[in-house]
Amino acid sequence: MTDATGPQIEVTNNAAARRYEVHVDGELAGLTTYDLVGEQVVFTHAEVYPKFEGHGIGSALARAALDDVIAQEKVITPRCPFIVDYVRRHPSYLEYVDPQHRQRISED
Repeated sequence: MTDATGPQIEVTNNAAARRYEVHVDGELAGLTTYDLVGEQVVFTHAEVYPKFEGHGIGSALARAALDDVIAQEKVITPRCPFIVDYVRRHPSYLEYVDPQHRQRISED
């Protein structure tokens, strides 16, 4: 029987491993890795495990990670294609992207 509220999705910042992790019903479903460079959070890789693909898990991960960076008043530097594409589809994040990458995202 399926819970009417759907799966429980939780995104956490595993700062020790420098990655945001997304869990679905307590199971690790994907992650996005980052490096810290001064005030910039440089996203380098993102993946959702095959079992969880196609259910909006990647979008939930990207949204939570980017929102957390903004809340910390840091600058987003998207080098990972998935994060770049997410920002491109959600231009409200552009103002928080470092100027060099903002220009590239806007031009593509």
